[in-house]
Amino acid sequence: MSNVATENNVTAGVVPQDAQQMRKLVMASVLGNALEWYDFFLYGTAAALVFGPLFFPVGGDPLQGTLLAFSGFAVGFLARPLGGIAFGHIGDRYSRKMTLIMTLTLMGATTFVIGLLPVYSQIGIWAPICLISLRFLQGVASGGEWGGGVLMLSESAPASRRGFYTAWSQMGVSGGFVLSAFAFYLVQQLPEADFMRWGWRVPFLLSIVIFLVGVYIRKNIRESKAFTQAKPEDKHEKIPLVTLMRDHPKALLQAIALRLPENGASYIFFTFSVVYAKHIGIGTGEIISAVTLAMLVEFFSILFWGALSDRIGLKPVYYIGVMGLLVMAFPFFWLLSTGNYGWVMLAMMLGLPVCHGAMIGTQPCIMSDLFPVRVRYSGLALGHEVGSIFSGGLGPMLAVALLMEFDASWPVSLLLMVYALLAWVALRSLPSGQQNTHTGVKHEHQH
Repeated sequence: MSNVATENNVTAGVVPQDAQQMRKLVMASVLGNALEWYDFFLYGTAAALVFGPLFFPVGGDPLQGTLLAFSGFAVGFLARPLGGIAFGHIGDRYSRKMTLIMTLTLMGATTFVIGLLPVYSQIGIWAPICLISLRFLQGVASGGEWGGGVLMLSESAPASRRGFYTAWSQMGVSGGFVLSAFAFYLVQQLPEADFMRWGWRVPFLLSIVIFLVGVYIRKNIRESKAFTQAKPEDKHEKIPLVTLMRDHPKALLQAIALRLPENGASYIFFTFSVVYAKHIGIGTGEIISAVTLAMLVEFFSILFWGALSDRIGLKPVYYIGVMGLLVMAFPFFWLLSTGNYGWVMLAMMLGLPVCHGAMIGTQPCIMSDLFPVRVRYSGLALGHEVGSIFSGGLGPMLAVALLMEFDASWPVSLLLMVYALLAWVALRSLPSGQQNTHTGVKHEHQH
């Protein structure tokens, strides 16, 4: 068998790892993603609720402080491509496994330290500087985390179940949000003075538990088969980023566009919606509980969408999510504006388990298949994280700015539609049949 054929068979999972190893890989990926998104969602929730007055105290409209807090949110996303480049290089040249331990360690340490930071009233301007610096390091860690966790599964899973197995990695997103929302819900039961003084710190400090368990599990997994059995020259590409930019620019643009509606919708639905709900007079507890319930449902719907992609193809399932977002962009905020908890729940259920779930459940495979093994970590990480800048990073901040300017939700709905249309163009540009089978493997010569 030729080297190319060997690489493609391994990539497709023709020689799957044993069941015990797959369970370890699933657990390692879920926990790593859970910590990554637990940390990111903690900042998003804290930015909407407490970081404005504590770290960015400004007079007048309280939305101004929230906007500044979300600027730190954007900084984390701006740092993610740097992490994608740095850790993608390490993952493509040296080791997927080693990279995952490094990203998890950096993420766990920065989140824990945020929980110890003094606030503006204690150290003045150094408080927001330290917060944003730690947020930057969080972003660097996140930039390398997702791609590695996804590749360890997609490069090891059986061909007929790649969608299902890689969907497990995305459950960490829902799990991270549910854990962060639950942690904030508990500390919000404290008297407001205690919550503002020390209660908000507790969820950040608790991240150390996920970190310790995650590192222990990751130290005991094996390297992915696609990487260990690839040709020596493919594992030692001198500068994977240069090869990626030179030989695969179209694939990189496709990955960026596919990321936009998934990430943009998620942060607008469960971060900006908290701000919007406060603005129109809906209780914070109500909106957070609605989002949390929807994310609990999405925790399982992600597996459903991943398994469905093994039957009908990756591309059709991703279309369901993209077209669903186009349809839901305006009704989502109309339902929220009623103030009725039942309608708010319906908005969240349609927006998250259905639209967002269909995209995020199939995203690992559909994006992995865009790149050959020698630059796959770099391509996956960079495409994923550059897309994050323009969606999850700038999206909530832009949404708050649009709300301040127009005092209405329709500009935010239009923003969601733009994200969805760009992904629709990317899906249309994928070669016919390339992403429509459960193997979904893209051969080297196709580039």
